[in-house]
Amino acid sequence: LLETSPGVAEVTLVEKEPAERHTIISWEQKNSCILPEDLKNFYLMTDGFQMTWSVKTGDTPMPLGSMVINSVSKLCQLGGSSMYTLPNAPTLADLEDDTDEEGNGDKPEKPHFDSRSLIFELDPCNGNGKVCLVYKHAKPVVSPDTEIWFLDRALYWHFLTKTFTAYYRLLITHLGLPQWQYTFTSYGVSPQAKQWFNMYKPITINTALLSEEDDSFVNKLDPNKVFKSKNKTPVIKKKPPSQPAASQKSHTSMTSSKMSSLAGNSSRK
Repeated sequence: LLETSPGVAEVTLVEKEPAERHTIISWEQKNSCILPEDLKNFYLMTDGFQMTWSVKTGDTPMPLGSMVINSVSKLCQLGGSSMYTLPNAPTLADLEDDTDEEGNGDKPEKPHFDSRSLIFELDPCNGNGKVCLVYKHAKPVVSPDTEIWFLDRALYWHFLTKTFTAYYRLLITHLGLPQWQYTFTSYGVSPQAKQWFNMYKPITINTALLSEEDDSFVNKLDPNKVFKSKNKTPVIKKKPPSQPAASQKSHTSMTSSKMSSLAGNSSRK
């Protein structure tokens, strides 16, 4: 699909060998959690995923799309302690605020940076944020239930999918376009990224239209109504009868004399 799209060049898929089963078991033992079954099967087919593509701008191709899923060895815990951390240095756990809104209604509960959750980086998103595999309940024991969340550059969480398989489909569907994860945030993608979406994935950037009626894409403009002339009743101005000026004056004088005689008769009475 990408290779047949206009302007697309240098579509590159990095072939990776399947991950060894003992490597996955070692990762689970090290992090005291079990990988989701769909993600584990994915790693048993290929140890990560990387696909990039460019667009032609003049003579030099410009890198644009990037689809990445970290290998097992790079599936690192977010906010994990490091031996190089300075004493008393702030950590992600310091961002926790008990006043944060938890899951209410349709909004799921957000992950925690402290020990209540385990967070692992699936995709670095070219520095635009991080897609993470989240174990939201790590106490008293790690729950096997996982979700896929997006952590933006301002360190706010945005829910993506419940399973890795669903996220993988989203990744492929959005063609790895820049900032595609921000379509699942309240503020959306940047104007520049929106231009690329309109070129290569126009229906994705207009998802609000999909929830409307079936005829929402039909132009409802009715030219017959727009250009219909209003039937106004013409106002006909009556012209006074054309009479000679002398006859008009005599008629006026006769009327005034009659009025005066009537007034005289009433005063006599």
